[in-house]
Formats: sequence, structure tokens, C-alpha cells
Amino acid sequence: MRPTLRALLESLEPAPAVLLNRMGDIVAWTQGYERYARPLGLLDGDPPNMMRYLFTDDRSRAVFPGWDRVADEQVAHLRNESSLYDPHIAVLADELTAAGASFSDRLAAVPAPPSRFGLEVVEHPEAGRLRLSFETLVLADEGRRLVVHLPADQATATALDRLNGRRPGALRAVSG
Repeated sequence: MRPTLRALLESLEPAPAVLLNRMGDIVAWTQGYERYARPLGLLDGDPPNMMRYLFTDDRSRAVFPGWDRVADEQVAHLRNESSLYDPHIAVLADELTAAGASFSDRLAAVPAPPSRFGLEVVEHPEAGRLRLSFETLVLADEGRRLVVHLPADQATATALDRLNGRRPGALRAVSG
């Protein structure tokens, strides 16, 4: 990873921020993301992979009340940011297709462009319900995307502060 990209990621602390490659591998993250994602099981794989988590880990449906939307978004990223003819993508697609129709049906559907920003609701085992605004910055030349999560309300800001061992108010809620 480029040193400037690493420095950018580190400057986003304590916000949960993550760098994903075109296959959904989670390749780098902030400590804030570690504290947020580890209890969810998002970092359990080797390497951790958002697509595998969504389509093969039963916890994902409990974590994301809007699981269908999150799954649609991730498949849209896969389709729009990579070629299904790429051998690495093909292996991942075969693995997830074997896991069930929830992936293969989405892959066969006409893809919509992925959202680059929005609101994600997460049921966190330690922090409760989190409402996170997200922004996605695409690094087109590298096939990577940086996703930054910010609290969408004061309750989420307080919960993330607790996860990070910080005093309440360290993270500011954003709206609109």
C-alpha cells in the first residue's frame, strides 16, 4: 500500500474506515474499524472478505437488518468494478454461487450502479443498533475503494466512542 494511502487511512481515526479491493477483500482498516468490525465477525476470514461474510456467514443477516440492500450493493461493486472473466473473481463467484441462490440470483440480475454514499444500519453485539452514514471513495487506478463510516446520530456517536474507549463527543454525528 502506498504510504500516502496508509497515512490517509490513519488520519481518519477513530472513525471506522476500511479499504477493500475489487473482490471485497478487506485489505486495510483503522483501529476504529477493528473495534467496530471484529465483534461482528467481519474480520474473521483470511483474508477477511466482505462478500464471503455476507453470503456464507449466518451472522451477517442478523448484523445487517437491511441485508438485501447491503448484498445488492456488494454484488454491484463486484460487477461494476471488475471483470467476471478475471480468474480470481471467477473463483470467488464460483465459491459464492455454490453457497446459494442469494448470490447467484443477484449476479444474474441486471446490475444497478453501487451507491457511493448512504446510511447503513447495523445491529452490533456490544454497541446495539448503530446508524452509520458512509462515503465511498473509489481509487480507480488500483481497483480499490475506501469506505468511511460516520455516526448518523448522537446515539451512534456515543456508542462508537464507547467502543473506541473514548469520552463521549470524540466523534461527531453527521446528518443529511
